[in-house]
Amino acid sequence: MCGRFAQIQTRADYLDVLASDLEFAGALDNVPIARYNVAPGTRVLILNQRDDKLHLDPVEWGYGPDWWREMKRQPVINARVETAATSRMFKPLWNHGRALVMADGWYEWKKDKHDGKVKQPYFIYHESKAPIFFAAISRHHPDAKEPPDDDGFVIVTSASDSGLLDIHDRRPVVLPPAAAREWMRPDITSARAEELANEAATPPDDFDWHPVASAVGNTRNNQPELVKNIDNHLE
Repeated sequence: MCGRFAQIQTRADYLDVLASDLEFAGALDNVPIARYNVAPGTRVLILNQRDDKLHLDPVEWGYGPDWWREMKRQPVINARVETAATSRMFKPLWNHGRALVMADGWYEWKKDKHDGKVKQPYFIYHESKAPIFFAAISRHHPDAKEPPDDDGFVIVTSASDSGLLDIHDRRPVVLPPAAAREWMRPDITSARAEELANEAATPPDDFDWHPVASAVGNTRNNQPELVKNIDNHLE
């Protein structure tokens, strides 16, 4: 799964890596976003394509349609790639709300094999340390003065394999720039979006990870030290 991530660099840094030919409908500056501990329930900048332009909109991480909330269920933060395109909850978002979450990496917690109550957090990132793009699906109304209660986004996840399985059995779908650009296009089919998410995603072997301090478990903490390697692997 993906329950916490880092969105650190400037908007321009991420857009440079995305390398889109589309016009960006907004202002760019050299101020880092500097969010080292992005948590569910907060508003996050997501990239989406509208009117042949790229937009960055702040959208809440978490989604639950009206009928879901009427059952007193909490918003969900991830959607499984195996079922998202056809499920009652996510199909409309998959078809009309594909977006990208810009990131520098994400966090996962690994249980101690000797004590299940002890968990070591890890920061996972591309081996090149370049920015990455999570496949996301969303429902949002960027022109609304007051966003509806069921506006939000989720990150698409897939099964882990290779070394990542040692950390967690699910991982976010990370799309390389070319696939990321196509994922946002509103004119591609649902089936093509499935192909991208399943076949064009960055493979697990392209990621590295290291243990980080337990301070990341507190959502109030937001400092560069959260992503630093503490070199304290659980054995």
